Amino acid sequence: MALAHIVLGVALLAAFGECAKILGVIPTGGRSHHFVGASYMKILAEAGHDVTVISAFPEKNPPQNYRNIELTGVVEAMFDSMGSPFQFKDAFPLITLFMIYTIFGKFTSEYTLNHPNVQQLLHSGETFDVVIVETFMTEAIYGMAQHFNASLITYSPFGSSLWTAELTGTPTPTSYIPSFAMSYDDKMTFWERFWNTVIYWWDNVLYRSYYLPKQKQVYEKAFPNASISLERQMKSVSLVLLNDHFTLGSPRPNAPNMVEVGGVQIEKVKPLPKDLQKFLDEATDGAIYFSMGSYLKSAELPVEKRDAFIRAFSRLKQRVIWKFEDESIPNQPSNLLIKPWMPQNDILAHPNVKLFITHGGLLGTTEALYHGKPIVGIPIFGDQMMNVRRAVRTGYGVMLDLNDATEESVLNAIETVLNGSSYSETARAISRRYHDKPATAKETALYWIEYVIRHQGAQHLRSPAVDLSVVEYHLFDVYQTIAVLICVIVFINYQLIRFVYLRARRPRPNANKKIN
Repeated sequence: MALAHIVLGVALLAAFGECAKILGVIPTGGRSHHFVGASYMKILAEAGHDVTVISAFPEKNPPQNYRNIELTGVVEAMFDSMGSPFQFKDAFPLITLFMIYTIFGKFTSEYTLNHPNVQQLLHSGETFDVVIVETFMTEAIYGMAQHFNASLITYSPFGSSLWTAELTGTPTPTSYIPSFAMSYDDKMTFWERFWNTVIYWWDNVLYRSYYLPKQKQVYEKAFPNASISLERQMKSVSLVLLNDHFTLGSPRPNAPNMVEVGGVQIEKVKPLPKDLQKFLDEATDGAIYFSMGSYLKSAELPVEKRDAFIRAFSRLKQRVIWKFEDESIPNQPSNLLIKPWMPQNDILAHPNVKLFITHGGLLGTTEALYHGKPIVGIPIFGDQMMNVRRAVRTGYGVMLDLNDATEESVLNAIETVLNGSSYSETARAISRRYHDKPATAKETALYWIEYVIRHQGAQHLRSPAVDLSVVEYHLFDVYQTIAVLICVIVFINYQLIRFVYLRARRPRPNANKKIN
């Protein structure tokens, strides 16, 4: 199956005689987001398409037909705008959403569209068949599709959200679909459903009245001669790829043009560097892998928290590999190996790795489940709390609050998972379900992207819901009419009853008067 997606792509190209020109836009400065977007682009290039990619992280060894356009400076600009992500940890969800829309409201789209390298492309006279853009505060960038007269495909770096639902008209019942800003899963108490609904409507208000107008300003400035409005461009999206899968989370009511391809970033396992291979091979009591992801940095942990982890690791019989950006930290125990960057997927695939300590990012948790490894989750912000809580509820992990992390609590969390066989068994069961599907994530993504190409945008996949206004979609006008009709009927019945009652109470003339 390693080359199956390439073979499938070549076969389809041969059958339909199409080699498309594709523009991919990966505008954010986060490596985890880049991994997802770059996966789609490499799949398409390997299948024979002519691919151009706008990204902050150009590929060092790109496949043939793969051209890089580098977004220089975006990483530094993003970090300058956001600061340390640890500051978001205890923020109230209402504030978190406002901060996200404020920070990214114009930054990502504006920075990308104004970048000299992108401007050069926009004025180059080139044409493309498909434009593929990340959906994460990037609506103005969708305008590249109308600029190049191309079909629009978007991808979400996580699962479905308000932003993807807006593009496809997908229903998002707050009774069982939690907001990514909340720590809830799909089984909520009354008060969780209450707050989830409050956050959902707050998100809608911010998105429609505060955020989208800013995106519209950027869109109109970047594309003054646009053939269609931003609203129309958003409604014309052909396909939305979701970095999620129902076996890893929960079933969702997705529209036909929303496709789950969770795990698309997972590559074929490669040999480990010799030092890592030796370290893990000799871990006869097992090994633990610890990483806070590509955006959060372990080196930014408070010193007392860092030392608590080190002391806890020193008491373990297992070996520990920690992705830590400073290899010179003091008091490293002999069972600890520190490196600033790790081949995460290849490490998790090693049979001696028994546990993954993670911040709860979607890519990491997906890779852990792909390889059947349980987790200890230390969520900080975004969807991490929701991902870790899902692990706790499903039974393949435990949660450790960073605020409460001490030597004893860290050790207790680790030993709970390692000594409880159910955690590993659950992770392996989910892994088996995830692998039990007719096509891999890469094959599925390639098929549907080429489906859009073959059918000139595949507009027949669009839900009619995208053409409805908020009032029409939620049937507010219908409910209003029903309420008015009920009021009219009640009023008429009241008047009839009142009329009959008054007639019955009215004195009758004496028809039997004596005749003198």
